[in-house]
Amino acid sequence: MMATLRRIAVLLLALLTLTACSALGDDSSSSNNNAGSGAAGAPEKSKIKVAVLPTMDIVPLQLAIDSGAFKDAGLEVTTITAASGADCVAKLTSGEVDFAFASWVPFFVAKSKGAADIKLVADATTSAPGYSVVVTMPNSSIQTTKDLAGKRVAITAKFTAAHLLVQAQLKAAGMDPNGVQYVEMPFPQMTPALQAGQIDAAFLVEPFVQGAIKAANVRQVFDTNTGPTADFPLTGYAATAPFAGANKKTVEAFQRALKKATDQAKMDRAKVDQLLEKIAKVDPETAKKTTLANFVAALDPAKIQRVPDLMVEFKALDKRIDVNDMVIRPPAG
Repeated sequence: MMATLRRIAVLLLALLTLTACSALGDDSSSSNNNAGSGAAGAPEKSKIKVAVLPTMDIVPLQLAIDSGAFKDAGLEVTTITAASGADCVAKLTSGEVDFAFASWVPFFVAKSKGAADIKLVADATTSAPGYSVVVTMPNSSIQTTKDLAGKRVAITAKFTAAHLLVQAQLKAAGMDPNGVQYVEMPFPQMTPALQAGQIDAAFLVEPFVQGAIKAANVRQVFDTNTGPTADFPLTGYAATAPFAGANKKTVEAFQRALKKATDQAKMDRAKVDQLLEKIAKVDPETAKKTTLANFVAALDPAKIQRVPDLMVEFKALDKRIDVNDMVIRPPAG
C-alpha cells in the first residue's frame, strides 16, 4: 500500500510540474507547434532568379535587393539580364528563371499563343509626362505628329509597347496608325541613326531621351503620355502558373518585398538616381535629369486591361484577353 501511495505522489508531482511550466509559457509541446507554423510560412523556394532589362523600371527590384527587403522576406534574388522583353518571357517559359520583368505586351503575346500559362504577380511602372516620347533632329522639317506621315520612325520592334504607343498617338491625331515606315532597332542605335539621316524620328524612353538630347540636341515631336495612352500601364512581373501554384508563399514574399521597395523608391529620388547609375550605366548628371515613369505597387487588373485591349485594336492580338484571369493578387497589408 505504501509503495502504491508513493507512486501516486510521484505522478501527481510530475503533473503539477508540467502544469506550472505550461502556465509560465514554457510548454515544449506548444513551442514545437509554433516552430512548425513558422516553417510553413516560409517561402517554398528561397533562392529565385528574375529575368530583367537594364532600365529604370527595375529600380524598386534592385532596391529590394540592396536594402535587404528580399532577405527579410526569406528570399535570395539573382537577376539575369535579358536582351529584350520577349527574351525575358522566353527565359521564364523555358524555366531558366522563376520570375520575369517586361512590358506587359510580351506576356499577353505569350499567353495568346499558348507558349505558357502566364500569371501576373506584380506591377512596376506606368507612363508619366516626358518618360516616353517621339523625337527628331533639331533641324528636321517635322514639327507636329501629322508631319510624320510617310516618314521613317524607329521603334524597338513591331507589336511591342513602343509600336502600340506610337500607333495610338497617330490614330488620336487623325492619321493612319500604319501610315509611317516603322524601322526596328534597339534604343542605343536610334540616336546615331537620327544623326546619320537613316531615320526621321525615333520613339525613345528614359534615360535614352536624356542621352539623345545630350548627344544630338534632339527635340520632341510628341509625348506618348497623352490622350488614349495617358498614365498607360507599362511594365510588370510575371511567373508561370505551375510555378505560382507550387510556390504560393514564394510569390507572396516576392510581392511584399517589391511593394515595400516600390514605396521607398517613390519617396526617395536621390536613392533612385544612385540606382539609375548602377542599372542603366548613366552618369550622375543624366540620372538627375532623367524623367521617371511612375513606380506602381498596386496590381490593378482593370488598369492593366487597357494593354491587351489596345493590342486587339491594333491587331497585336487576335482576341481579347481577360486580365482578371491572369492576376495573382498580392496579400493584404
